[in-house]
Amino acid sequence: MGLAYFLYTNVDIGAIATSLKQDVNYWWFLPVIVVSTMSHVFRALRWRIQLREVDVKPSLSALVNSIFGTYFVNLLFPRLGEVWRCGYISTREKAPFSLVLGSMVGDRLSDTLTVFLLTVFTFFLAGDKLMLFLNVRGDGSSSGLLGSWVLWACVALLVLGVLFAVWVVRSDSGNPVVAKLRSTLTSLWDGFAAIWRMDGKWMFLFYTVMIWGCYFLQLYIASFAFSFTSGLGVVAVLVLFVLSSLGMAVPSNGGLGPWQYAIIFGLTLYGIGSFPLSTPYDPQASAFAWLVWGVQTMLLIVLGIYAFISMEVDRRRLAKKEK
Repeated sequence: MGLAYFLYTNVDIGAIATSLKQDVNYWWFLPVIVVSTMSHVFRALRWRIQLREVDVKPSLSALVNSIFGTYFVNLLFPRLGEVWRCGYISTREKAPFSLVLGSMVGDRLSDTLTVFLLTVFTFFLAGDKLMLFLNVRGDGSSSGLLGSWVLWACVALLVLGVLFAVWVVRSDSGNPVVAKLRSTLTSLWDGFAAIWRMDGKWMFLFYTVMIWGCYFLQLYIASFAFSFTSGLGVVAVLVLFVLSSLGMAVPSNGGLGPWQYAIIFGLTLYGIGSFPLSTPYDPQASAFAWLVWGVQTMLLIVLGIYAFISMEVDRRRLAKKEK
């Protein structure tokens, strides 16, 4: 939220409003909405493959609702949406929470690997642009993302967490707390390991491509909505896509703050605004970042409301069935 406030206080609202009136063809956002919605459906289809491998078999509608709900919850409580969806599915299907959570961990790790591969691929096409984002601050000084103590503190905590988990699993301690942790971690691993032994590996890969293809396509289509970005081309939008994906790694409410900053920074690399960044930020780059994010956020709110209404109807139907 701090970064969002910083961005908000360093833009010219009047100039952004003018750009939104003069530079945007809003009809382009109709296909953006369709593609964005399909990305969530593909994610539900992919997760279903993993859940079936651990003998958890919710309906596709329940899985789609859980994905819609996940992003809605993330708007309010960053990163808790994933935990919520596992709780919803485990409760609905009367399955162990840790088993469902393990499948979700595999789901998210596959996304992390996809972002890594996309970043490597983009380095071959436009490595100089990515290195500016990683090594240079927006104001032109050194020590960008790679020099951030927050990033390396998170990495250190992650490594310590992994080492602790390995110790718990390998420990033969009879301590009840350690034993409970060991049981939970083992169940988590079973859910995660399903990704390697499941029958639908190729469909899992197909859905992964479709999910991330939709993510890229919605940004690419959105670029045609603005007169000043319609000629960027595939490589430039790919750079924006990778930068914004890296920005989403920062915990925030639906990407609020880091996503806009990454997009504004990326657009300056292609002449929309000046690099290094100067305040107020370029109104066109700011208009692009805030409008694209705003449309996505409004869609998540609508889908989330639909999901929670649908889940309540489903809950009542199941309750009547059990009587």
